[in-house]
Amino acid sequence: MPFAFHFDMGQLNDAPVSPLWISIPYVFGLSVLTELAALLSIGLVRGWGEVVPSWIPVIGGRRVPPMAAVVPAVAGGLLLTAVSVWMVLSWVGVSDRMAYENGWWQALAMVCITPIALWGPIVLALAYAYHVRCRPARG
Repeated sequence: MPFAFHFDMGQLNDAPVSPLWISIPYVFGLSVLTELAALLSIGLVRGWGEVVPSWIPVIGGRRVPPMAAVVPAVAGGLLLTAVSVWMVLSWVGVSDRMAYENGWWQALAMVCITPIALWGPIVLALAYAYHVRCRPARG
């Protein structure tokens, strides 16, 4: 959120700064989308990921087609895994990395961003478990 208010948190960035009326809704919108993606990931392990909650109009109480959950979860998991690989490559110096005022800012950034690197593989594991749990029984 500090980036929305043009606080660079120690990053040395020469890119032009967008006005607050653009950056604030943009950063807050990305935060909301991230939270929605996280909540949808929870649907892969909760009952409402298999049956639509009854309080939702028109489709409430219906079974969720398994591929309607698995396909977006796998696509999102692969995308997040690609972002994770790119982050790790930048950390080891293979691709360009952000410059910081000092090592403390860089350490803080790495501590805050590192858990995101696990999100993609975790979503892929959840999608696989959901698929195994919801596939029709054979025999």
